[in-house]
Amino acid sequence: MADKFDVIVIGGGPGGYVAAIRAAQLGLKTACIDQYTGKDGKPAPGGTCLNIGCIPSKALLDSSKHFHHVTNEFADHGISVKSASMDIKKMIARKDEVVKKLTGGVTQLFKGNKVEYFHGKGKLLAGRQVEVSPADGGDAITLSAENVILASGSVPIAIPNVEFDGEYIVDNVGALDFVEVPKRLGVIGAGVIGLELGSVWNRLGSEVVLLEALEKFLPVADITIAQQAAREFGKQGMKVKLGTLVKGAKVVKKEVLVTLEDKDGESQLTFDRLLVAVGRKPYTEGLLAEDSGVKLTERGQIEVDDQSKTTAPGVWAVGDCVRGPMLAHKASEEGIAVAELIAGKAAHIHFDTVPWVIYTEPEVAWVGKTEQQLKEEGVDYRVGSFPFAANGRALAGGHPAGLVKILADAETDEVLGVHILGANASELIAECVVTMEFHGSSEDLARIVHAHPTLSEAVHEAALHVDKRAIHRGN
Repeated sequence: MADKFDVIVIGGGPGGYVAAIRAAQLGLKTACIDQYTGKDGKPAPGGTCLNIGCIPSKALLDSSKHFHHVTNEFADHGISVKSASMDIKKMIARKDEVVKKLTGGVTQLFKGNKVEYFHGKGKLLAGRQVEVSPADGGDAITLSAENVILASGSVPIAIPNVEFDGEYIVDNVGALDFVEVPKRLGVIGAGVIGLELGSVWNRLGSEVVLLEALEKFLPVADITIAQQAAREFGKQGMKVKLGTLVKGAKVVKKEVLVTLEDKDGESQLTFDRLLVAVGRKPYTEGLLAEDSGVKLTERGQIEVDDQSKTTAPGVWAVGDCVRGPMLAHKASEEGIAVAELIAGKAAHIHFDTVPWVIYTEPEVAWVGKTEQQLKEEGVDYRVGSFPFAANGRALAGGHPAGLVKILADAETDEVLGVHILGANASELIAECVVTMEFHGSSEDLARIVHAHPTLSEAVHEAALHVDKRAIHRGN
């Protein structure tokens, strides 16, 4: 007889472990299955985000940012530092320790909330049966549940004629563990992952070239923000080659020879390391038995409705393996919503107010519509913006790059989108998300008292500028 649960979650990433904890909080007997193993050989729940994605990349971004400040910006503050150097092994070790603390924290949260944790790979069978293959190679066991939540996440996309070898040609995981700074780093893809990891090694002295097949830089972002971001990254020494298709790559005498094609024809570039960062795809390999009843879309995503229900009764799916943006916070909120729906509560996710962030320096963050989207949709709108160069706190801190841009409905003044390039954009966007979640207006933002001096005053001034009454800039 299979062990019986109210809820079984397959996947322990930001969607899965959060769903499991919330389900347990609601009094449901819950199990979570996750196959991640840490560098120490121990179970490491937390999925891609905690183990090889969001968290380790941010640890390296912060370490490299500190080094960049020491070597390039401290002198402006009157601080003299001679012969600064970066211990790469220590930087990587610190990153690993941060990961270990957080994955260990998830394990403790499972224990504290009485979530039964299985370290292994889960496979959905017919009738909400789940086969668990233990990570240690032991015999498989079968569990069953009234509800199953699929939170299997995503994996990097590979491209033809560019084979990962884990040393010279790597995905994002390999780029988190370089043992030395590559003199020349090629990055295929100028999206979020490429820009963030490219920034890490650029700050530490690598000559970084991003090879982007698209003709436009960051087309998902607002065009004003994307154009200014491109200029800032260029000033930092990162080169972006747009409209460049990678035809192949091979390792020759400890160098990576990359064949490219652009408007001028075919050419070659040589790098010491090559990072492939062209995006991610849903991870469903070995997840579903043929008779599980769960259907996939043409894009390989698990098919779900607006409440995250799959085509199989009692089976739900959240996170990167379903529609919508592949963002950890989106997955977490979906996981919470599904747990609450299972428990008979009302729950809903507003995808229009999910924020996006790129953790470069300056940071890029946005929520809602871009200006180009509003034009395409024929929406009549007004624009307000404010540069950080006119913000007292930004100047005092030495971070004058970027701006805040607010888009509001021309008739109702409801905020339709906010786009930020600048220091702490990842934190500043939260105020704008709250405003949009409650259908607030630019007038609402303009009338809120913001502390002085703060970076958030740029949001306030941009809101005032929508109505052409900003105080600290021309209207």
